[in-house]
Amino acid sequence: MASLKSVVVYSTRLLKTLQQKSHVVHIKRTLVLPGLPLFRRPQGKFLPFGRLSSSTAASGAKGEESLFKWLLLLIPVTTFGLGTWQVKRRQWKMQLINDLRRLVTAEPIPLPLDPNELKDLEYRRVKVRGEFDHARELYVLPRSPVDPEKEAREAGTLSSSGETGANVITPFRCTDLGITILVNRGYVPKQKVRPETRMKGQVEGEVEVVGVVRLTENRKPFVPNNDVERNRWHYRDLEAMGAAAGAEPIFIDADFGSTTPGGPIGGQTRVTLRNEHMQYMVTWYGLCAATSYMWYAKFIKKMV
Repeated sequence: MASLKSVVVYSTRLLKTLQQKSHVVHIKRTLVLPGLPLFRRPQGKFLPFGRLSSSTAASGAKGEESLFKWLLLLIPVTTFGLGTWQVKRRQWKMQLINDLRRLVTAEPIPLPLDPNELKDLEYRRVKVRGEFDHARELYVLPRSPVDPEKEAREAGTLSSSGETGANVITPFRCTDLGITILVNRGYVPKQKVRPETRMKGQVEGEVEVVGVVRLTENRKPFVPNNDVERNRWHYRDLEAMGAAAGAEPIFIDADFGSTTPGGPIGGQTRVTLRNEHMQYMVTWYGLCAATSYMWYAKFIKKMV
């Protein structure tokens, strides 16, 4: 108890001493403690202690606004760059479409047997002679019929003809090459998938087939797996299809000229690629124009 009383007495005396030897003076929001040497410069002047002056605060706010202004300018600059990039992409896509069309309309060449050469011939027209083995047909489904003119008109849009069926893949014994390959004879509606419903179109004997070379493809997202046991194929897996049909993993799409009355409709090669780059160009350039005007109105127009 005595020690506590001593502490209180000492604290009271110390407080009185500080009140006598120090005082606080406010000059332009500056705190001055003349009695304490910590806040005194060697020349005897006092150091400012407290909030910054109004001019310093205004300078900081102006710097932040300038930084914000230039950061916002990145939006129209970036969208302009993206729009210009889509211009280049559209030119590339149009050139690619034209190249594919030239390939599928070129004069057919004999089908080569070298696998390395075939890898460079996708969409190239080739010709073979031989006979179909209708007993080992494969069915790729569901498929809709290919209408090149309609697809060219509707490129880049989501549309559907509403008609579905299957593509009939038939082993073809090449008499001139001594091998069996896979030929996509074309499209049949779903009520004509079974061979007995289209016996008139089952070509017999040796024929010449002109078609387009196609390579194997990987399964895309959301596409079902191929069902080998039920003979339901959803994408071209040439190794698996060749094993199921007793053929080499060589695949061609027969052209429209191979169509026979009552049989599959040939020419089911899609060469029209999705070309939505014009829409992207309009979107990015539109955003560039809108954000450029907003930036001008906020930071430039008010200065005039």
